[in-house]
Amino acid sequence: MRHFNRGIALAALTLSALAFAHPDSRTLVKFEGAIGADPLTAAGGVDVLNVVRGVSPGGRAWILRRLTAAVGKSGHIFARGSGLLLASGDVIGTVGPVTQVLATLACGPAATPLLFHSAPAALDASGNFRIDSALTQDGVNPAVLPPTCDNPALLIRAAGANGAPGPWFAAGIPDLDDHD
Repeated sequence: MRHFNRGIALAALTLSALAFAHPDSRTLVKFEGAIGADPLTAAGGVDVLNVVRGVSPGGRAWILRRLTAAVGKSGHIFARGSGLLLASGDVIGTVGPVTQVLATLACGPAATPLLFHSAPAALDASGNFRIDSALTQDGVNPAVLPPTCDNPALLIRAAGANGAPGPWFAAGIPDLDDHD
């Protein structure tokens, strides 16, 4: 009977420790909110192409009203966006010719990041999308992510007809807050 009670006490202690463990222990990085792309940025008083982590922007300004994304340590990404729309020109408030997007996660130094890409996802006429896929570096094999994602950037990009990553339209805001 005494061993039985110790077993129950050990099980209760283990369960209570699990209850206090960080709920996102399998999450590598999260993003909450978004920044739309402006194709130009000022550098030394001169407008230059707004290249982020080696990726060029689309040719027009874009907005993204809402974005939530989580990347697991396993290399799986889940992202939801709403209101990815053009913010300039006669096509303002539409998705223009874009029908698919993908996400690119950049980890590491800005000059030499590791880039990981999701599979393409449909973009509806209201600019809404849902990405739920494994990340890859080569377009075929599942990515092996680093244990930490330093200096994270998440770019929402056009997906070409063959699924290849195109220009970026919006970026996620890293959610570095451990208490939700």
